[in-house]
Amino acid sequence: MASKQILMLAGDFVEDYELMVPFQMLLMVGHKVDVVSPGKRAGEHVVTAIHDFEGHQTYTEKRGHNFTLNSTYAGAKAGDYDALVIPGGRAPEQLGTDETVLELIRAFVAADKPIAAVCHGPQLLAAANVVAGRKISAYPACRAEMILAGADYQTVAMDDAVTDGNLVTAPAWPAHPAWISQFLSVLGTRIEV
Repeated sequence: MASKQILMLAGDFVEDYELMVPFQMLLMVGHKVDVVSPGKRAGEHVVTAIHDFEGHQTYTEKRGHNFTLNSTYAGAKAGDYDALVIPGGRAPEQLGTDETVLELIRAFVAADKPIAAVCHGPQLLAAANVVAGRKISAYPACRAEMILAGADYQTVAMDDAVTDGNLVTAPAWPAHPAWISQFLSVLGTRIEV
């Protein structure tokens, strides 16, 4: 298996599990993962949040960890990477106001490169206007936004994921086993046991 160069887009209050677990797992299977955030350089950090499902009408939020970025956002180009991962949390709502982020996402889409987005991560895909006609899952609170952006919103269990071509989406971190497995398949990563 050839190692892939993967870009992860993060911002303050990115969901901790949706950043850390895929980051570590993708490294574990031999891929190189650069985690970047607009306006920040390698060695700086983003603050994470932990969203939990504790029986309320919506998730709760707790302060997470400081995640140290291992690459600098300025100069990040789709042409330097094989794939893109967009974790959720509250970061996507702010990142979606940054036109350079939206241009970067559009470049990945135009190059037909694999993209994974989980939870609120698909908000960035909607903001970049690249979901029309695509089967998309996202956190249920993002359903209307996905539909208004023209996506074919898929209601799935919180531990399930949706693959549409080279696009993998999931509703939240409980779906890590499903979406990461599907994303590895899209990447052509084979794990033998």
